[in-house]
Amino acid sequence: CRRVPLVASDAGTEIAMTSPDAEALAARLAEHPDYRVLRRLDVAREWPAVTGRGTAFAVVLDTETTGMDPATDKVIELALVKFEYSRESGAIGRVFDAYDGLEDPGMPIPPESTAIHHITDDMVRGQRLDEAAISRVLEGAGLVIAHNAGFDRPFVEARLPAFRTLPWACSLKDVPWDGLGLGSAKLDYLAYRYGFFFEGHRAEVDCRALLEVLRSPIPEFAAQAAGTTSGTTAFRLLLDSAREPSCRVWATGSAFETKDILRARGYRWEGDRRCWYGDVPRARLDEELAWLKKNVYGGRIASVEVETFDARTRYSGRNGNKERVTV
Repeated sequence: CRRVPLVASDAGTEIAMTSPDAEALAARLAEHPDYRVLRRLDVAREWPAVTGRGTAFAVVLDTETTGMDPATDKVIELALVKFEYSRESGAIGRVFDAYDGLEDPGMPIPPESTAIHHITDDMVRGQRLDEAAISRVLEGAGLVIAHNAGFDRPFVEARLPAFRTLPWACSLKDVPWDGLGLGSAKLDYLAYRYGFFFEGHRAEVDCRALLEVLRSPIPEFAAQAAGTTSGTTAFRLLLDSAREPSCRVWATGSAFETKDILRARGYRWEGDRRCWYGDVPRARLDEELAWLKKNVYGGRIASVEVETFDARTRYSGRNGNKERVTV
């Protein structure tokens, strides 16, 4: 794609182009099969209210941190954007509130972290998150969404325990991006496929960009690839996934020789437990246990551990409800 300039040249003289002129030019260029036009994300855009029954509120969340380990690293920026949506249709309406704040972590910010989010020690010195403002944004919200909740949730729960009691969803994992044929689930790439760009890697603008992706209809080619109804949004798919419990299956006692089979299936190795595990929707648990019995345990009777999570425990790092299951 090529970014369209907002100036036009006439005999060597630059003439400022008005927004309607630029939009008309962009629309014409977009009709050409060799070009794709990206528009800058309009963070101030106002959206119509959700109508009908079943209006609910959710919060999009993003953090910037000193590093990757919630046990030793700290939150240095937290952003929240609260919006309304329809429980029935999944349509997203107005943005009701927002918060973006910095916090001094009490430790130097590593240069490799600053290189990503551009937050410096000077910017956070003496800063502290406004817990009253955060509580105001969270009031009435029934869902917290992050674009990698497995990263953000442990960080914010360690800093703000109120987040422990809320249901969470992950827009990275709870939307079947692979099945939609979009090629990548990185937020800046999704923005490109949805036709806009933004200056990323600061918390609030990342929240706004994610909300734009979630509220917009899935591109037509993606809906066709997934067999999804035209006009469906990623938020609709996320809601469906978040409402369904998921199961973590621990392939206890699996032979070393089955590691490649498990890895190809999407299982991951847990070093502390020295065990492979895989996550599946609860509706697919019986299918997954049958696959394990055939492909990992060679048809023999085996006992595995199944851990069940719902939106209140998923991505938290805390244990789910555990049970032993014979396959």
